[in-house]
Amino acid sequence: MTELENDSARPASGQPPRDNSWAGHLRATWVLGMPLVGAQLAISAIGVTDTLMLGWLGVEKLAGGVLATQMHFVVWIFGAGLAFAIIPLAANAHGSGDTRGVRRSVRMGMWAVTFYFILSLLPLWFARDIMLLLGQEDVVAEIVEQYMRIAMWSTLPLLLIFCLRSLFTVFEFARVVLWASIATATFNALFNYTFMFGNFGAPEMGVRGAAVGTLLTQIVVLSGSLVYTLKNTEIAAYNIFRRIWLPDWSALKEILRLGWPISFGILAEVSLFIGASVMMGWIGTVPLAAHGIALQLATIAFMVPLALSNVATVRVGKALGRKDWLGLERAGYSVIAISISTALIGAIIFWTFPEPLVRIFLDETMPDTALVVAYAIPLVFVAAAFQLVDSAQVVATGVLRGLKDARTPMLIAVFCYWMVGMPVAYSFAFVLNFGGIGLWFGLALALGLAAILLNGRFVLRQKYGLVPH
Repeated sequence: MTELENDSARPASGQPPRDNSWAGHLRATWVLGMPLVGAQLAISAIGVTDTLMLGWLGVEKLAGGVLATQMHFVVWIFGAGLAFAIIPLAANAHGSGDTRGVRRSVRMGMWAVTFYFILSLLPLWFARDIMLLLGQEDVVAEIVEQYMRIAMWSTLPLLLIFCLRSLFTVFEFARVVLWASIATATFNALFNYTFMFGNFGAPEMGVRGAAVGTLLTQIVVLSGSLVYTLKNTEIAAYNIFRRIWLPDWSALKEILRLGWPISFGILAEVSLFIGASVMMGWIGTVPLAAHGIALQLATIAFMVPLALSNVATVRVGKALGRKDWLGLERAGYSVIAISISTALIGAIIFWTFPEPLVRIFLDETMPDTALVVAYAIPLVFVAAAFQLVDSAQVVATGVLRGLKDARTPMLIAVFCYWMVGMPVAYSFAFVLNFGGIGLWFGLALALGLAAILLNGRFVLRQKYGLVPH
């Protein structure tokens, strides 16, 4: 058993870990982080699979599918903020040896996402009307509705999976998260292939088949996650589901107190990209399809720092629970350093192989393929450039969550993405007539500003009262 695994298995003693050196923290970050990175990449394979197979249906289906999947993503990722709130609360409780605190945070996190799911059904049901209000073409809005009327029901199992995944992450069962994510990607690809194209005797459902694949995948993976939670001896000792039907109002209040700023912070960033997709739709179908491909590539690269962000929350949260201030500092800086280093590798790949990466998502026999490739390549170059700042901002957010600091990062996100990023992207694209590339320059500027402000807050954490002086 590694030192990291041993530390997670024993009760918290209130003492710092044995190895508080820089090398020890970098090693511990790597041990926990790499399986979680693999898990995030496997999860991103779902979006890749959907985009790839929608591209096989044609540019029009791809454009509509991009908007549909992104709209659904916005809705469930906002709710996922409530599930992500479990990580710092449970990590802090775990670090201080508070068994009951771990159980309460998970149970009320599941309550919170269930309430949210019920509220989410209304906007998802009227997805077509929303698209029309946003100025999208009738045929594209119809495709969005076809997808959403089925995919909307996958929101609850997906959010419950995130609650359990937060629990597994706190216990540092990174390999479990990895294998569950691989299973998710595998089932999604299989179900998409079956129902989108009518294979294995199934009906050919096109865009609706992608939604069916999403729903069936989440049901299967949730079932497996529940079984593992009940059968694992270490987790079973926490009695996570004992009297889960009874409310725990103080714990629910704590989930909401931390969760809603996380949700709005996520929404601020995600809506920046959704807004860019809507504005790209105003430019045309080919630019929107190219944007969807470039955004999918950027999303794949983003999975690495996103996973490391969760590592930061766990390691900083546990150090906070132990009151290990040196370990907290080194845990935070170690994750930031690893994240920026891996982002540089991703940027180099994007700069070196843009055209082959774009062509993966397209059918060469389609008439508009050459136009989409030509439009997408410059977007991929910009995506490569903002990998560094995107990585820096998301990991800094994870570090601050570990300190239970969510409200100010949310305000930073709203300012950078809504008050700076969106107006600048619109101005570059339509006022200065730079088109789609202008939109992406606006995205890069917003992410860079957020990276500076969020990392600065961690550097000045004592001044802001996040840790004792």
